[in-house]
Amino acid sequence: MAQEKIVQTAGRTRLGEFAPKFAELNDDVLFGEVWSRTDKLGLRDRSLVTVTSLISQGITDNSLVFHLQSAKKNGITRTEIAEIITHIGFYAGWPKAWAAFNLAKDVWAEDAVGEDAKAAFQRGMIFPVGEPNTAYAKYFTGNSYLAPISREQVNISNVTFEPRCRNNWHIHRAKSGGGQMLIGVAGRGWYQEEGKPAVEILPGTVIRIPANVKHWHGAAADCWFAHLAFEVPGESAFNEWLEPVTDEEYDNLETNKR
Repeated sequence: MAQEKIVQTAGRTRLGEFAPKFAELNDDVLFGEVWSRTDKLGLRDRSLVTVTSLISQGITDNSLVFHLQSAKKNGITRTEIAEIITHIGFYAGWPKAWAAFNLAKDVWAEDAVGEDAKAAFQRGMIFPVGEPNTAYAKYFTGNSYLAPISREQVNISNVTFEPRCRNNWHIHRAKSGGGQMLIGVAGRGWYQEEGKPAVEILPGTVIRIPANVKHWHGAAADCWFAHLAFEVPGESAFNEWLEPVTDEEYDNLETNKR
């Protein structure tokens, strides 16, 4: 898979006239080349390294705010950043951790309600919510979580979606066999095949997805949602990820439901 190209313009926007070479190095080399080497080290790990480095140096200006925002975007959760800064505090200094927490609280402020909602959803579900689905975050709109249930005989995962979260259109390719099966576990969600009306998924709903069929699935707008995903063995099977489900496509489903 081609590595992701990071586009940055802050250098030229803020320093382009005053320090054009510095702006060029910032935008084209630091971000355009170093940060874009995602085939070597993922964006989430690069954010973790960068935030740790800045806090350790006592840098708590706009650059740290930017990288905390990037860390959130790259999949580091509110719970994780709190643990990361606590750990840094023992090695870099307690006052530096305090200063970083003052910034991080604002960056992750809206997630406080989300964390409470996720915890309540977990209490009503037999399977675990799991960890942030960072490996596939680029193929989702919104935050999702992945909990492996079985990796023997049949590959089964519990996938949890926050409200409005959905995966991109995608196809389970296979020469023979293949495809996927979904079973609703908790909450309410949607499944849609290209060219067909969307199907509502409730606890106990079974969705059988043939190989080589373009589709997507995700949560309803007003609640969390979880389903078990069963991978059906097939010859030369792989996932082909396609374009995101647009807000217009998604909102039309919710409007028609009402």
